[in-house]
Amino acid sequence: MRRLSVGIAALASVLATSAFAAPPAVYNWTGFYVGANAGYSWGESSTTQSFSNSVSGAVLSETGRRFDMNGVVGGGQAGYNWQRMNWVFGLEADIQGSAQKGNTAAVCAGGTLAAPPFNGACTPGHIGDTAPFHTPGFPVNFDLNQKLEWFGTFRGRVGATLTPTILGYVTGGLAYGEVSTTGTVSGINVTGPQGTNTVILTPVSASFGDRSTKAGWTLGAGLEGVIGANVTARVEFLHIDLGNVSGSFITPITAPGGAPVAVRYSSNITDNVLRVGVNYRFGGP
Repeated sequence: MRRLSVGIAALASVLATSAFAAPPAVYNWTGFYVGANAGYSWGESSTTQSFSNSVSGAVLSETGRRFDMNGVVGGGQAGYNWQRMNWVFGLEADIQGSAQKGNTAAVCAGGTLAAPPFNGACTPGHIGDTAPFHTPGFPVNFDLNQKLEWFGTFRGRVGATLTPTILGYVTGGLAYGEVSTTGTVSGINVTGPQGTNTVILTPVSASFGDRSTKAGWTLGAGLEGVIGANVTARVEFLHIDLGNVSGSFITPITAPGGAPVAVRYSSNITDNVLRVGVNYRFGGP
């Protein structure tokens, strides 16, 4: 983060120096360009985790949380600009690698010995024929990890030249990306004939993994300035919404009534990207 902040400050200084240079160079932004970028992204997953009876579908427990998916991003872009007087219109596509990831957890509550049948929300209890052999249902843990593997955008750009060599713009359009989700569910099955002193405790766990490529939208703004004959530098912010990813999994944990417990997640993935970049424009200045 410190290096990114230093880079952004340095770029802003370069653009400011170019903006106040006298006299400003005559420059036309029209043309095809390619470039590279790097930055940092503050992502967020707004996730609901639920436990249910896999046969009846009845929801046994549900938890909603938000967690961060932050990390470094970097990639390349290509586009084309058309300039009319001091207005610049363009199309741009980019693709980004991402190190963004985060995690959260949910617990389906266990039972108590307050009164028979001692069930937890997701697991049955055991009633012995004497008090020491009463056993409450155990809690079930659901750990969830998510990572934004990569993302890209295809956007329009509309801007105006603040000086001939400094361009301010807004941008928006399509966003898409791949979200990977892994999860682990663990608990303890309580078995043995009810009303007896025979109780068997069996720890169980299972893991799953999903990948989803989603499409959404993006909006943002930026500032770009000429730092060489055909070379420009920019600082840019994008907000990205990739919509929802979801999945479900049947676990080896036994619910009250004897059916397996199923878990499900549903996550809305958003991102706030701040990046700096350099472009090379083909053609004359």
